[in-house]
Amino acid sequence: MRYDFGSDNTAGMAPAALQGLIAANDGYARAYGSDEITARAADEIRRRLDADAEIRFVFSGTAANAIALSMLAWPHEAVLAHHAAHVCTDETGAPGFFGSGVGLIGLPGLSGKIDPVAVQAALEEPEVGHRQPPAALSLTQSTEYGTVYTEAELRHLIEPVKLKGCGVHMDGARLANAAAAGFDLTQIARLGVDVLVFGGAKAGANCTEAIVMFDRSLARRIDNRLKQAGQTASKARYLSAPFLGLLESNAWEDGAAHANLMARRLAEGFALGSRFVLAHPVEANAVFVRMEPAAHQRLNDLGWACYRFDDGSVRFVCSWATTEAAVDDLLAAVRSL
Repeated sequence: MRYDFGSDNTAGMAPAALQGLIAANDGYARAYGSDEITARAADEIRRRLDADAEIRFVFSGTAANAIALSMLAWPHEAVLAHHAAHVCTDETGAPGFFGSGVGLIGLPGLSGKIDPVAVQAALEEPEVGHRQPPAALSLTQSTEYGTVYTEAELRHLIEPVKLKGCGVHMDGARLANAAAAGFDLTQIARLGVDVLVFGGAKAGANCTEAIVMFDRSLARRIDNRLKQAGQTASKARYLSAPFLGLLESNAWEDGAAHANLMARRLAEGFALGSRFVLAHPVEANAVFVRMEPAAHQRLNDLGWACYRFDDGSVRFVCSWATTEAAVDDLLAAVRSL
């Protein structure tokens, strides 16, 4: 089975990330995140965001998202999110677990983008003692369907939430791909996002993500929270070093730009050389195709791993490691269907 397009998680570490890890392994360093490598990686993230923020590195995106949401909502409250967001569909209740009962309210919207009308309607729901009221909004950039919010779209979602006194979380597992598509990272803090998950794994790191707290009050006792959650690494430099390698070399951006380019090549091949239609706009590194079950199964039988998403379309994801030859091989297999 070929996993070239199964997910951007199936690719290995990018060379720059691996080199960063190797360099960090030389000699001794202070433990528990007080080392120079972790400080430099955090500074690289701050520079890209053009914002002063408290930053911690954790072992997974699920932990990063769930811990971030637990900062924004009490156990008797809920978080608004797109119904297909990772926090709603792929984290096995982790936001509720880390948040001691925090709920999720799924909202509709085309191609992974939350409908502003749905946000407003949720905010205007009367508060009663029998339901968890919304206390925060979770946004995904780029979205689960490979689309990228514009600055204006984010502002229309965030402003009414902030006026209501609610917090804002951004899941940036594929933030590099959004940036490569033209999204200005320096606008995240200015738009009112309180806490960001700055993605590393899908950008070519190992399994590390960074929690970025623009609202520094959220960082109160953050190290205690992370320790209790099993997210404090004694040899923390091994979490931050792959980030440092990616960011100091600009491979974080370059790899995402390459992944986006390969996705466009794949989308053009589907549009021009097959009978299958695209299900969503291709704006980052994912391509979603309408494909009947028999054709999908045949493609799997030919050795191509690709998965049916919750809207019924079949997803193909490109990564920093995707090659033009792999794209062309996949398209040849698709044409054979």
